[in-house]
Amino acid sequence: MTPASVAAAFAVGVVLAILLFLAVVSYNAVMSLRQRIDKAWANIDVALKQRHDQLPALVSAVRGLMSFEQDVLTDVAKARAAYSPTEPIPEQAVHAEETSRAVRSLFAVVEAYPQVKADANVLDLQNEIERLEGMIADRRELYNDQVYRYNTRISTLPTMVLAPLFGWRQRPYFAADPSDLARPSTEL
Repeated sequence: MTPASVAAAFAVGVVLAILLFLAVVSYNAVMSLRQRIDKAWANIDVALKQRHDQLPALVSAVRGLMSFEQDVLTDVAKARAAYSPTEPIPEQAVHAEETSRAVRSLFAVVEAYPQVKADANVLDLQNEIERLEGMIADRRELYNDQVYRYNTRISTLPTMVLAPLFGWRQRPYFAADPSDLARPSTEL
């Protein structure tokens, strides 16, 4: 073997080692981000389920005290019924936003009824649901941040070369489509 062929083999070996190192580092970074996304989603799911479980108690506590506002209670019940943890994330985001909107509407109506506002059970339930709404918002932000990092990672070099090999695809954000959030027209 000539010194030139040894040097060429060494250079090829170094280049292959660098490429292998970049592939392993990129793979590990993507796997870490995927785990963070899954963990963040699990945290959102827990908060959504907790809110889902608390809504019937709030509706029951308010129902007898607000006999004139049944449409608001119906909206909350419909929004709750639309929730399904098995739906894809974009659909869950739409239902979560609809539920939040219905709950905010209910809280606005509760403010107009002093006897409801003063009821300790209603206040406790209202505080718990407000706490859960805050948790959902915080966890959604964390989830969307992790999805942003993941989507950016798999669409930049060198990871974008590996993405098709491992089947890595963009993950959806936990956000409702703006057209799904548009208020319906009330004009005839």
